[in-house]
Amino acid sequence: MPDGNILVAEAAGTLRIIRDGKLDPVVITGTPAVQKGANAGLMDVVLHPGFAGNRLVYFTYVKPDEPPESAADKEYYATTALGRDRLNAAATVLTEVEDVFVTDGWSSVRGGHGSRLRFAPDGTLFMSSPFLRDFDNPQNPASHISKLLRLNDDGSVPADNPFVGRQGYRPEIWSIGHRAMEGISWHPVTGELWASEHGPHGGDEVNIIRKGANYGWPVASFGREYDGARVSRVPIAEGALLPELFWVPSIATSGMMFYTGDKFPQWKNHLFVGGMMKGRLPGTGHIERVEFNESGELKRESLLEDLHQRVRDIQQGPDGYIYVLTEEQDGALLVIKPAG
Repeated sequence: MPDGNILVAEAAGTLRIIRDGKLDPVVITGTPAVQKGANAGLMDVVLHPGFAGNRLVYFTYVKPDEPPESAADKEYYATTALGRDRLNAAATVLTEVEDVFVTDGWSSVRGGHGSRLRFAPDGTLFMSSPFLRDFDNPQNPASHISKLLRLNDDGSVPADNPFVGRQGYRPEIWSIGHRAMEGISWHPVTGELWASEHGPHGGDEVNIIRKGANYGWPVASFGREYDGARVSRVPIAEGALLPELFWVPSIATSGMMFYTGDKFPQWKNHLFVGGMMKGRLPGTGHIERVEFNESGELKRESLLEDLHQRVRDIQQGPDGYIYVLTEEQDGALLVIKPAG
């Protein structure tokens, strides 16, 4: 935040403030009711680019509703929504909560709701939509499921989105065929949009996102389902773009960022990707640092493996240090600084 404090979203539906390196025991009030459990809850949170003046906070969350008679699970019915609220000057109360966009992914299927938010340099907002373990809709352009969406800050559709005015296509869609996009970052040199994709058992990816492109899920995947069955017969599909990076075994990719600070000059422009577990083994979460040259990937290094923490997000602070958020029963915000 502009004052140096840190805003943190907790899965249970609460927003917290870290002031001067200490977690404020007082929970910010005014958040909407969220559907909790099975990867459902409050997810990403970002500040409006003009936050210093308008105090607007954006967040994605799993929005509950009364299930219809046809629902398989009568206790669970929800979709992913984009909320917007205004944070008071003391950072204690959200005062004007509203949904600016609600996806059409209403389902009684639990899990698969992950979502990431990032404002683009032009002021538009990218939002990854849920995948819901759904094999029918990721390639369906009339559905929000398994898509990357691009919105204006009021939830409306930018006029230059790739499918605006095209019959049978949701105009909010920027790209299709994603599984669970949990990291979004812009390359500091090329300006390209990169995204990490949480795959099945094997098949995690990092993709360079192109306007209107198809990334293949679930027609093509390098991974298997959690029961060992292949997701697809081919890892590459005609017309689908190849990932820039992929992992077999998977590392359960989460947040990602390119480092641009001056505290670690040897890591300038390197990609950092969070992982929650490797090869489905508990206690193997870590960070992967990826170095590139003009031709592509050069090397990877695993960091923080000895902590045995599930890494949910990783960001560069304005101070040039690297901040890491873990997802545990007793989660932590970690700060990486140069040794010595």
